[in-house]
Amino acid sequence: MSASETDKAARLAAIRAKNAAQKAQAIEPTEPVVQDKAARLAAIRAQNAAQKNESVVTSQVVATLPLGTTQPSTAPTPIAKATPNAPTPSAEEMLEDVSANLMSLMIALIIGIVAAVLVMPRWIPGLSSSLIGDQPKAFWYLSRSSGLVAYSLVWLSMLFGLSLTGKVARLWNGGPTMLDLHQHASILGIGFGLFHTVILLGDGYSNYTLKQLLVPFASSQYKPLWIGLGQLGLYGLALVTVSFWLKRWIGRGAWRAIHYASFGLFLMVLAHGIFSGTDTSTPLVSLWYWATGASVVFMTIYRILITRRNKPLPSVPVLS
Repeated sequence: MSASETDKAARLAAIRAKNAAQKAQAIEPTEPVVQDKAARLAAIRAQNAAQKNESVVTSQVVATLPLGTTQPSTAPTPIAKATPNAPTPSAEEMLEDVSANLMSLMIALIIGIVAAVLVMPRWIPGLSSSLIGDQPKAFWYLSRSSGLVAYSLVWLSMLFGLSLTGKVARLWNGGPTMLDLHQHASILGIGFGLFHTVILLGDGYSNYTLKQLLVPFASSQYKPLWIGLGQLGLYGLALVTVSFWLKRWIGRGAWRAIHYASFGLFLMVLAHGIFSGTDTSTPLVSLWYWATGASVVFMTIYRILITRRNKPLPSVPVLS
């Protein structure tokens, strides 16, 4: 065999080896390539189906529009994501919350009484003689001031409660915040009302006993009718406040009846302040009573009108 023939045979063997290697490489990745092509084909088909659905929906919306309109006036509303339901508190947890609130209220009252009787006389000159002198007046002043604060808190609680179902609640931070303010103002009002009553035990001029302060119409030395109405109003508002946490057990009907009674109880407290309060003759206090009473009447009428307007009309049967 000549050299040229040997060279040709070597080149031919090299070409055959190269072709065999290329063929082996093409045979091995056959399955991954097929899978990749199938995945891309499925993605293309899904995209085409989505575009076809969007075109069908758009054509249906355009078909329902008035003549001459080519686009819908409003954008499609997004679908809201479902939120998990909040766990309902158990009876034990609700009772723990009630006991914690009552305990906090009692601690605040005790701290206030201790500060008023023990700490303040050391800080303010002349107050000790007003507390433990021959004619102590500080207890009377504390009772008058705490009575005005208690009435103001009850008034705020009434306004917050009347504003729950109207547009007023949406003007400022929504209904849940208004409900919390309604409840907490009522709790604070009851606390100041109790302080307004019990602090009179230290007043040596009026000489009230604990029975006269706690039992309605038991006192006879100073305007017993209006004093008794104030005592009944305090106990009734305390019952309304406790019903916040008893709605689950007493039912919605009883709960609503108790809350409807709060209007009459507020009138009792207002009458107590006007006719038995010694500060009613003051122009500022008198104006405060009139303004707060008128605002509750206004919000009550507004609540009634809003409720009637939103109430659905009864269906009238069509006679054939």
